[in-house]
Amino acid sequence: MANSETRLVIFDCDGVLVDSEPISVSVLVEAMNDLGVPITEEEVYGRFLGKSLATVIETMKSEYQVHAGDEFLERIRTNLYSRFRKELRPIEGIGATIDALDIPCCVASSSQVERIRLSLTVTGLIDKLPNIFSASMVKNGKPAPDLFLHAAREMQVDPEDCLVIEDSPAGIEAAQAAGMTVFAFTGGSHANFAGYRAELERLSPERVFDAMPDLIHLIQKQKLDGACP
Repeated sequence: MANSETRLVIFDCDGVLVDSEPISVSVLVEAMNDLGVPITEEEVYGRFLGKSLATVIETMKSEYQVHAGDEFLERIRTNLYSRFRKELRPIEGIGATIDALDIPCCVASSSQVERIRLSLTVTGLIDKLPNIFSASMVKNGKPAPDLFLHAAREMQVDPEDCLVIEDSPAGIEAAQAAGMTVFAFTGGSHANFAGYRAELERLSPERVFDAMPDLIHLIQKQKLDGACP
């Protein structure tokens, strides 16, 4: 991808724009445990980070023979949104970073649109990122490339000219499958669980960084590297 030029930055939401993963995982584990699924926070991070709730529900059904219905979904929604309104914070430096990027940006997340909008509203980012794309808009969620390709089509940018900022193995795989450049962000407060960084680096994203303001000069460096003969 050395010859591509970044014409669109696609941000994942959870763990990239907002520091939501510890809250989300806590709520999910509690709800799953109450239905008799013996899963820990570390296991949820390792198996479901970056994936949709539909994937979680299908796994509960196929592996644990637990059918999670509307009551389960509503409990997660109610508890999660309540905690988001009280606890959710933006990733440090993200607002200023978006303002400094002279490149169109959008959001592509496995979460539902309602949750993405709440996350961005609570953290003061909603006006900076009006273009929101959710896994609910495509047939297959991450690690399939569908969501990122959908975002690129809607934003009218070729995949090879897109830069994806992701924090999950599933998201990195999806961006790579879409033929996009991907930077792995490891600055969320969930980044210290066992094996997380090693798993991201195993997937060989173009860059791994843990301070959001660094994105500005990383994009500039990428452009300069691409211009070298």
